Amino acid sequence: MARVLGIDVGQRRIGLAVSDPTQTLARPLATISVRGSEEAAARVRAEIDRLALEEGGLASIVVGRPSRLDGSPTHETAHVESFIRALSALTALPIIRVDERLTSREAESRLAIRERDWRRRKHKLDAAAAAVILQDHLDQERGR
Repeated sequence: MARVLGIDVGQRRIGLAVSDPTQTLARPLATISVRGSEEAAARVRAEIDRLALEEGGLASIVVGRPSRLDGSPTHETAHVESFIRALSALTALPIIRVDERLTSREAESRLAIRERDWRRRKHKLDAAAAAVILQDHLDQERGR
């Protein structure tokens, strides 16, 4: 089995997480600072290329798609869709959209348990949110 890359897309930062080769556990990987969807896609593509060369490679990509509690799109949804279009032009890996409602809150509360300083938490939040998104997806897939 190959690993899965999880992505939490923001306007200024993108959080990345990766699964283990058995696609059981997700872990935060990195946070990338970006300006615009095309730069973001190119920077993520570089990470995809790097991960693909490592043992286990990559099988797919999971991107958190923002939505309101009722499921309707948010003001960020169009930005994420633009990023997905740009990334899909740069990679042949399947890109799976998943609901990311409340993942940043969950990541923040998990980080707060281990790290009291909010400045340090802020630097880890995007990658932690990507890990929550990816773990939710892995758990759903395993349940099927």
